[in-house]
Amino acid sequence: MRANEDKTVNYGAIGSGGGIRSLRDHSVDFGASDAFLNEEEIMTMNGEVIHIATCMGGVVMAYTLEGVDSLRLSGRLISDIYLGKIEKWNDPRIVIENPNIKLPDLDITPVYRSDGSGTTFNFSEYLSVVSPEWSRVMGKGKSLKWPAGIAAKGNPGVAGIVQQTEGAIGYIGSEYALTLRLPTAKLKNRAGNYVDATLETISAAANVRLPDNMRATITDSEDPNAYPISLFTWILVYKDQSYDNRTYEEAQDIVELLEYVISPDGQKVAAQINYAPLSEQALEKNRRLIEQINYGGLPITP
Repeated sequence: MRANEDKTVNYGAIGSGGGIRSLRDHSVDFGASDAFLNEEEIMTMNGEVIHIATCMGGVVMAYTLEGVDSLRLSGRLISDIYLGKIEKWNDPRIVIENPNIKLPDLDITPVYRSDGSGTTFNFSEYLSVVSPEWSRVMGKGKSLKWPAGIAAKGNPGVAGIVQQTEGAIGYIGSEYALTLRLPTAKLKNRAGNYVDATLETISAAANVRLPDNMRATITDSEDPNAYPISLFTWILVYKDQSYDNRTYEEAQDIVELLEYVISPDGQKVAAQINYAPLSEQALEKNRRLIEQINYGGLPITP
């Protein structure tokens, strides 16, 4: 299908936590998140919510170090940096990973999200998988109590502090970093390979069997070419659209929007803004989920 030029979609970049709350309050037509709802969250949503994967992205480690244009990190190193256990860039553990790079005797300034976000969830989920200490001390979540570093709001806030602070490192969405061409670290994946976050390495992480409800985690994928902090990003909508005096036409608009997002034209746009397009397996499962969206039990036909 083609984009409907007669319709306008207003989207507020308020973080997935705010989007989920707004969907729960019925103040928006849909929410968006880089983390799928857990069972506890689902129970609070006042209706069945469907997850439509729109594209794929990653979480990258952006940094500012004068004279260092290539940096390699492992999950364990990132964990220790954010736990406050590694404080200097020339720490022997970082030097071992970067034998041909002269790292400065400079304090590391880790930067983290102050707002609840799917980016934080995916970042902390990855660290929980690769670092037993992180799993025990910090765990995973959209918001965490950080022992070290500086807080900033949203991807723009984190990126801004990293860019302005020599020695800073921060986790941000790959699409944001790729667009701004920020220096980012190569990360060691499960196979032991150091990989950059590219559309190809992010797509490789999804070379797994996906569940029918598309609530899938592709963190630390076994694929040897995969970027280790890869993720789906979802639009969240109510399965039954007949709530709060919504009209059938409004429900049609939502279905048409979702069908456009997963269409070839929509997926082409995703690639143009540095998101990895979905696989055919993911697209087919999305189509089946969209078909389940109804209006008081009635099927919705565009």
